[in-house]
Amino acid sequence: MRVIRFMKNADEQTSAAIVETARTEISYKKSMRRYLEIYSIMLRNSLIREMSFKANFLLWMLVEVLWFCGQILFFSIIFGQVDQIGDWTKWEVVLLVGTHQIIAQLFQAFFFVNVANIPELVRTGKLDSLLVLPLDSQFAVSSKQFSLDSVVNALIGAAVVIISLQQLHVTPGPLAVLLYLVALGFGVAIHYSIMLALAAVSFWIVRAQGLVYGYFNFLNIARYPDVIFPQVFRWVFGWIIPVIIVANIPARLLIKSLGTARLADVPPRSSPGRSRP
Repeated sequence: MRVIRFMKNADEQTSAAIVETARTEISYKKSMRRYLEIYSIMLRNSLIREMSFKANFLLWMLVEVLWFCGQILFFSIIFGQVDQIGDWTKWEVVLLVGTHQIIAQLFQAFFFVNVANIPELVRTGKLDSLLVLPLDSQFAVSSKQFSLDSVVNALIGAAVVIISLQQLHVTPGPLAVLLYLVALGFGVAIHYSIMLALAAVSFWIVRAQGLVYGYFNFLNIARYPDVIFPQVFRWVFGWIIPVIIVANIPARLLIKSLGTARLADVPPRSSPGRSRP
């Protein structure tokens, strides 16, 4: 009888656990659907707001494109004097700059405006109105506004990456492309996490815009090849504050790692740092 009673209780507990798991899964799906609907509404509102000021939208896009072209011109001038920077050739560096453009512009499109506004929300007390919403607080703070012109600039960066691959005569394999896309996502997540942590300092010092905007300017070092930095600098900003690796790792995965086929007609590389005749 004890065995039968024990088995019956075990069956009841198992059934209850299964029912509770099913309810949790249903609740999770409903919650995800709700958040996706809210996110799409926020995106639509941002697009309407951007289209209300078309001249400003186009002007910001033009400024970003000119800035991007200036970065490529900067490295073109350098490679007019040398063949390589470390183990990076000219078009590999251009691909690195394009990769940085994709990551930085996607971060700027979906997260930067919101995270940069957190210190101001704390200072003015307007953050309270977001915290009382029946939503996850981090989601409410991070998805209020978007800068959709940056998406177009990210596509320009993707075009530069494709052109660079053609110039390098490199055909990335499916695994390399998949790893590259995953690394791009991690790069955006790294920028978001660091800036959110810096913005959270405003709960103690109230005004933290200097930290937030300072990091946004500092993240531009990610567009440089990692080999140009001293070892200690590379260790600090590669492991403790992982800024350097944000664009370098995706670029290396695409052109210097597994799944990449380099055609035989590519001329051999010259020694690093040698000037052209």
